[in-house]
Amino acid sequence: MRHAGPAMAAPGESLRRRKAGAGDPEPEAPPGQERDLKGRPVRLRMGTFWLTRIVLLRALAFVYFVAFLVAFHQNKQLIGDRGLLPCRVYLQSVQRHFGGHVSWDALSYAPTILWLLDWSQMDANLDALALLGLGISSFILVSGCANMVLMAALWVLYMSLVNVGQICCYSHALCSSGWESQLLETGFLGIFLCPLWTLSALPRGTPTSRVVVWGFRWLIFRIMLGAGLIKIRGDRCWRDLTCMDFHYETQPVPNPVAYFLHRSPWWFHRFETLSNHFLELLVPFFVFLGRRMCIVHGTLQVLFQVVLIISGNLSFLNWLTIVPSLACFDDATLGGLFPSGPGRLKDQVLKIQKEEARGAGAPRTRAGCVARGTVNLVLGVLVAWLSIPVVLNLLSPRQVMNSSFNPLRIVNTYGAFGSITRERTEVILQGTASANASAPDAAWEDYEFKCKPGDLRRRPCLISPYHHRLDWLMWFAAFQTYEHNEWIIHLAGKLLANDAQALSLLAHNPFEGRAPPRWVRGEHYRYKFSRPGGRHAAEGKWWIRRRLGPYFPPLNLQDLRGYFTSREWPYPEPE
Repeated sequence: MRHAGPAMAAPGESLRRRKAGAGDPEPEAPPGQERDLKGRPVRLRMGTFWLTRIVLLRALAFVYFVAFLVAFHQNKQLIGDRGLLPCRVYLQSVQRHFGGHVSWDALSYAPTILWLLDWSQMDANLDALALLGLGISSFILVSGCANMVLMAALWVLYMSLVNVGQICCYSHALCSSGWESQLLETGFLGIFLCPLWTLSALPRGTPTSRVVVWGFRWLIFRIMLGAGLIKIRGDRCWRDLTCMDFHYETQPVPNPVAYFLHRSPWWFHRFETLSNHFLELLVPFFVFLGRRMCIVHGTLQVLFQVVLIISGNLSFLNWLTIVPSLACFDDATLGGLFPSGPGRLKDQVLKIQKEEARGAGAPRTRAGCVARGTVNLVLGVLVAWLSIPVVLNLLSPRQVMNSSFNPLRIVNTYGAFGSITRERTEVILQGTASANASAPDAAWEDYEFKCKPGDLRRRPCLISPYHHRLDWLMWFAAFQTYEHNEWIIHLAGKLLANDAQALSLLAHNPFEGRAPPRWVRGEHYRYKFSRPGGRHAAEGKWWIRRRLGPYFPPLNLQDLRGYFTSREWPYPEPE
């Protein structure tokens, strides 16, 4: 007699069970997660943005933290009392231009709270702004909550630094460092994500404004479409799909991954360029095609930025571009990022959604609702109004990239790599202790920067999202002459004095522990990646180079005295 197995269900009963789904296993929920009447885990509803706000705030606070950290470590050397381009001298020139006093015209030309501070201790002022920004952004990053006051403070602090940075640090049309304006626009929208005073990760009386959510979506749309259009209208290599043959080698600060990607097969570079056009010219329109396509848009753009982060050191630009992409995801999409359990944020959002569905949400005063609605309406109208010149610029065949049409940089135009250089050139600064710079036996020694190519055997660095501003500016200086970059002569003068502050921006001083050099010069070189597995790579060289000629002639400190005086730069005293 056979062993009896489980009883067989009748055919009709089996069919009924399949139709009802009774035979399917119920999805498991973490312990403590709320379940519905049928025992299924309750899922977050679509169309709310409670968790989205937390993710946005933390992501924005992270970028702010990095930006203020860079400012704290480098601002004194760049725009401080004895910096390469002292911001006190800049503010004084603005003041003279507008009649010699702090007028409304001067304030609107260069909006910064430094106008209100004592200029005799500018280093202390710059440090104070950076440290305050670091403290506020750290709090928001850890807690995930903020209010309008804190977010406005971050925006004002960073704008105050950007507007006195000059070409050396922040906004420079040639350098096209659009991430500064982009951070200010993103940070301005971040102010309106939050309640006025309340400090809570889930301020129930202040749901995330859809106007602000769409403000972020409008921002990422313009960033990506602007980048795509400037490429198509700019360099021909974007149209014939050859730009990626050069990009990895000639980008501002390559990393080790770029070294190997540069040697990818030609067909892979063509695929990269086509993918870039797809992501920048077509995908941005997905944001307007409903929830699912908006999620696809956000996912693709985040992944695209991650690829760019891996393949190059573009400061915190790509990290910042991820921030508005996060507004494409609602609570139902982001719920998986948050742990479940009683009292957790996800559980709290579930309860808020249930209360809203029953019409029993958190009580809000009529005056508060009217005030909040008015603020959101004004924000929407302001962004729409300021977007008019931006849209006209996008439609123009003479499109400009990374420009602001208002001094507060609330709505800006963006773009990246509208042209690609085919060859990499570098300015190498050298010093000698020889009394005669022209002597054949003069021994010239190289200064090494933190990250830009110099020593052929030094591996390319990996620093993103951190940013070495001087290295970046040296990349741009190599495209022009020193007459277009006066700050590089100022730097040479500081090297002639072994200035400790300026040397802190460099990785290697060949005259450390010795007398300062008697002469400093700039040499112009062409750099190329060595071939992996080739002869130069076997010798430990990541780069090969060929001298093009002098960039600026040998200089000594005495010769620069008049140059410094005419520009109101502090004359460096040898240490």
